[in-house]
Amino acid sequence: MPVRVTDVVCPFCGTLCDDLECDISDDGKKILEIYNACAIGAEKFMHSQSDDRLVLPRMRQEDGTWKNVSYEEAVEYTAQMLSNAVKPLMYGWSSTNCEAQSMGSKVGELCGAQMDNTATVCHGSTLIAIQDAGVPTCTLGEIKNRADFIIFWGCNPAHAHPRHMSRYSIFPRGFFTGKGHKGRTFVVVDPRHTDTASLTDYHLPVEQGRDYELLSALRVVFHGEGDRLPEVVAGIPKETIIEVGEKMKAARFGCIFFGMGVTQSISKNHNIDMAINVTRDLNEFSKWSIMPMRGHYNVTGSGEVWGWQYGYPFCIDLSRGYARYNPGESSSNDLIERGELDAVFVLGSDPGAHFPFSAVKKMNKLPCVCVDPHITPTTVVADLHVPVAFVGVEVGGCAYRMDSVPIETHKVVDPPEGVLTDEEFLEKVYERMKEIKGV
Repeated sequence: MPVRVTDVVCPFCGTLCDDLECDISDDGKKILEIYNACAIGAEKFMHSQSDDRLVLPRMRQEDGTWKNVSYEEAVEYTAQMLSNAVKPLMYGWSSTNCEAQSMGSKVGELCGAQMDNTATVCHGSTLIAIQDAGVPTCTLGEIKNRADFIIFWGCNPAHAHPRHMSRYSIFPRGFFTGKGHKGRTFVVVDPRHTDTASLTDYHLPVEQGRDYELLSALRVVFHGEGDRLPEVVAGIPKETIIEVGEKMKAARFGCIFFGMGVTQSISKNHNIDMAINVTRDLNEFSKWSIMPMRGHYNVTGSGEVWGWQYGYPFCIDLSRGYARYNPGESSSNDLIERGELDAVFVLGSDPGAHFPFSAVKKMNKLPCVCVDPHITPTTVVADLHVPVAFVGVEVGGCAYRMDSVPIETHKVVDPPEGVLTDEEFLEKVYERMKEIKGV
C-alpha cells in the first residue's frame, strides 16, 4: 500500500515550492508518483529513481575510459588534489543544502581555495548592485497577498520558474488580492515574445542591451517630465512608457522581478542599480519592491552562508588565510582564462554546460573532481566523478528561497545503499586533509 508524504519541498528552482506530495512504496525506497510539482520538478524526483543511476565514484583512466572506485579512494584523491594544489577553485554550491555549503567552506579554508558559486555567471551583478545601492525587497508571501502590479523584466518564469506565477505573483488569490489575476496589472519587458509575455497586459519589447535607457525613461516619467522624452526610447514609444509609468505610480503594491536578461546584458550591475533606483522612486508614490529571479534552488543559500561566514556572497579568495573579494579578479571564469588555477573542484553545478567553451577547454587540462548525482558535461571533463544523494529527495537540509526565506527540505526516500551525501563526502575529505596537513 503506497504511503503519502506531504509538504515536500521541490529542489529545482529558487521558488522552492513546498506543497508537493509524494506516493512512496511501503518499504520507503521507491517514489511512485509526484503531485503538485511542475514537469521539471517532477522529473528531478523521478530521475533519482533511474535504474541506470551511478552508485559508485568513477575515475578516468589514461586511455580515456572510466573505472569504478570506492568512496575511500575518491576521498583520498580529492583530499590529495586539494592539499597539493597551490591555487584550487571550489566552484558551484547552488544545488546542495546549506549544511554542505558550510562544510565546503571549511575545506576551502584548509586549502586556501578560490570559492565561487553560480552567481558569478548569473546574478553576481545583482549582488554587486545591492552592495552599491541597497535593495527594497519583500517576501513572496507579501507579493501573493498584497501585490496588484507585477513586472517581469528580462526573465521568462513560464519556462524557468513554472509555478511562480500560479503560486505567488499573477494568479493566486491572497488576503488583499481576492480577484487573483483579474485584480493585477501584469507587465513583461523582454525583447522576445515569450510564453510569459503572451499573458500580459503590457509587453514592452525593449531593444536588446538598452534596458538602462528604458529604466531611465521611467524615472523621467515618475518625476513628471515624461513629455520631454524622445518619441521612442529603447524601441518603446513615448506614449507607452508614460502610460505604464503612470499606472506604476498608481499601484497599491508592486514588484519588479528581474532575470538574466538584465543581469547579463550590456551595463550588467548598472542595470540593476537603475532598477533599484526606479523602485526607490516609486516608493515616493506607493509601495514597491524588487526581487531577482534566482535559478538554482539554493544559489541564494550559498550567498547567505558565505555572507555570514566571510561577509561576501561570491568570488571569495581564501589563499591568504582570510577572505578577500574582488569580482573580475577572484571570479571563476577569469581565474580559469588567466591560467592561474592548478585544480578544480565542482559541486552542485554544471560549469561544463554554462561556462565559455574556452574556459571549459582549459578546465579539462586541470585536475578536476566533480561531485554530482547526474552525468553532466562537467563530469565528462572531470578526472573523478563522485555520485551523491539527491538533496531534497534522499537527504534533507536548509535551502534559501529566492526571497531569502530559509526553507527546510525533507528526505522522502533513502538513497541507494552506500551512496554518501554531499556533506558526508566533504566531511571525509576535510578529515583526510587535516591528516595530510598535520592540523
